[in-house]
Amino acid sequence: MAQPKYTSDNQLIRPAGYREWMFIGSSLGMGYQEASASAADHPQQFHNIYVQPEAYRTYVATGKFPDKTMLVMEVISAGSNASINKKGKFEDSFVGIEAAVKDESKVAEKWAYYGFITADGKGRPAAKAFAKDSCWSCHNQHAEADNVFVQFYPVLRAARQAK
Repeated sequence: MAQPKYTSDNQLIRPAGYREWMFIGSSLGMGYQEASASAADHPQQFHNIYVQPEAYRTYVATGKFPDKTMLVMEVISAGSNASINKKGKFEDSFVGIEAAVKDESKVAEKWAYYGFITADGKGRPAAKAFAKDSCWSCHNQHAEADNVFVQFYPVLRAARQAK
């Protein structure tokens, strides 16, 4: 199984090869706050989620993700009205990735969350974990299983229901 790798100052190195992992789902424009008047200033993005195949198989068998699980969220802008497209949205430009990592040797809470997208839209090769009250708290409070929003991904829901 692909393992999380860290720099000497404990930053997660951007996972490589994740597009060869298990694709577990996609969402468009999901957010965790009520829509506001400024929503037009924040165009919708696609989020594609990938997990290592071994971690997926363990989840199917046990309902928990094993230590060293990495879930990668690829962020892609939504396009419309291009070429022959006249309605709907398609994935347009790659924005970057974020990652959720279960690493009991690094984090007391087991899970940590990382962003590899800079404010100016440039990618970064390594990232520090977000503060606990940023992502972890919400995942811990609202995720359906093992700090993962299983409720949003039919592939994971079906795997759990089969057990």
